[in-house]
Amino acid sequence: MPKNELVKAAHQAQQAAYAPYSNYRVGAALRTKAGKVYLGANIENAAYPDSICAERVAVFTAIMQGERDFDSIAVVTRDGGSPCGSCRQVLAEFALQATVLLANEAGEILQESTVNELLPGAFLPSNLDVKP
Repeated sequence: MPKNELVKAAHQAQQAAYAPYSNYRVGAALRTKAGKVYLGANIENAAYPDSICAERVAVFTAIMQGERDFDSIAVVTRDGGSPCGSCRQVLAEFALQATVLLANEAGEILQESTVNELLPGAFLPSNLDVKP
């Protein structure tokens, strides 16, 4: 799947966001190395800490389906916003070298990097001396 198609999928996911408090709708499309795509949208809650980001919805959905190998994620916001620290940490757990595409609602890719570049020095399973 080309980059622009992954961004389109993230834009589609953005439409399902529930963001009545911030009005900052986020969509994510996470692609496995086998080419399967998992979508996520942010879901807010009046008790703000109970909200969840689009990136983590996509990752957790994929993990629940037995996926572990990811090559890229597209994130769409109105202005190409970057994943929060919690999302970066979750992505690092499963996809440290994955490509991260940050795009706006017009589909323009504003930044392309890797999870490792977004979170240098990530805390990883190897820090705990375990192998997941």
